[in-house]
Amino acid sequence: MEYLQIVQQLTFLVVLVAVGILVYLRVAQIRNNILLGKATDRNDRKEERLKAMLLIAFGQKKMFDRPIVGAMHFVIYGGFLLINIEVLEIVLDGLFGTHRLFAPYLGVLYKLLVGFFEFLAFGVLAVCVVFLLRRNFIKLNRFQSPELKGFPALDANIILISEIFLMCALFTMNAADSALQLKTAGNEYLAAHYLPVGNFLISGLLTPIFKGFSAGELFAIERFAWWIHIIGILGFAIYVTYSKHLHIALAFPNTYYSNLEPKGKFESMPEITKEVKSMMGLEVAETTEEPAPIGRFGAKDVRDLTWKNLMEAYTCTECGRCTSQCPANLTGKTLSPRKIMMDTRDRLEELSENISIYGKDHDDGKSLYGDYISKEEVMACTTCNACVEACPVNISPLDIILQMRRYVVMEEADTPASWNSMFANTENNFAPWAFSPSDRFNWAEELKEKE
Repeated sequence: MEYLQIVQQLTFLVVLVAVGILVYLRVAQIRNNILLGKATDRNDRKEERLKAMLLIAFGQKKMFDRPIVGAMHFVIYGGFLLINIEVLEIVLDGLFGTHRLFAPYLGVLYKLLVGFFEFLAFGVLAVCVVFLLRRNFIKLNRFQSPELKGFPALDANIILISEIFLMCALFTMNAADSALQLKTAGNEYLAAHYLPVGNFLISGLLTPIFKGFSAGELFAIERFAWWIHIIGILGFAIYVTYSKHLHIALAFPNTYYSNLEPKGKFESMPEITKEVKSMMGLEVAETTEEPAPIGRFGAKDVRDLTWKNLMEAYTCTECGRCTSQCPANLTGKTLSPRKIMMDTRDRLEELSENISIYGKDHDDGKSLYGDYISKEEVMACTTCNACVEACPVNISPLDIILQMRRYVVMEEADTPASWNSMFANTENNFAPWAFSPSDRFNWAEELKEKE
């Protein structure tokens, strides 16, 4: 038994280090991918940013716009956070060769805590089953969109099934453990490791199933369930970095760096603003610095977007709330704000792979606009901000759309005739309408005459 314990400790250490390295490499890659975006300053108004993060990411405020789903999501979210306390004990047990390391120090409180964790785990299991049925059998419209075909649909199911499997492994481990505590007599190793802590809240209901098993069989079942549970969690840690569930981590920085300006406020290009002011004879701030060369007006590819846009692409939960609120999508247009974010992430991953193989200057002849997102999608947007308001983690598909639309206007000059007329009127008459500035207030004079 002692030899087996040493082998288990060494195996666990190797697995833990390997997972740590893989997660570190993937996180570093994601960070480098995000930093491919252009710089933007989001370090102001720190108190407002912290408040937004606490309310929206930690407090799940916007999830409760739909109360029932919001409550179920909170069960998974709360369970995920608190059950990890028990995972800490499992990891320490694996490293030190102990079993239920905290039990001798916490006494009766230990049983209450594990019971509480099991209650949360049961809630997670139940909600995951509901979400699995809801996604695959109820056929909600926002889960049937074309962009969710293939891996996105598989990804959601993998996560839900994995969580169900992990919770079942946890209950099996605890139930076998409780049964084994009664059969340690005559075995020094088992008596020393499997302390009599009793049955737990949920797994205690399963303990009678294991009463007919021998001590050796129960030990094998408990250890097997222990390994399945912890390897499942470590595997989940790797998988989540490739999944939409990366929002578990990125929701916090993403909401902290939210755009705090009023919705609908457009950001002008400083170079263009300076040129316009100069043409109009307005004062322009003097600077001794050489003006930075303008690589491109607007955004054609992911490198033209800001790092915040790219972070949002990785943070997207693919929940579809944005698309379900989009008036363009609801009227049958091809635009789906969710697809905009998914396409941005997919293109960024493709570009990252090309960079790792061919170097950062490689041009694969593709771009976000054109190859992933069509002009029809970009031009269908009404800029109403419904998608921004609906997103539970403060993502703005609109910002990406507007930057691509700016590219269409300023680089390709490929806008509809009605837009061109508006642009010409704005340039010549200082307003979108085809009236001379001197005639602009004629309507007011007509009102005076009627009085």
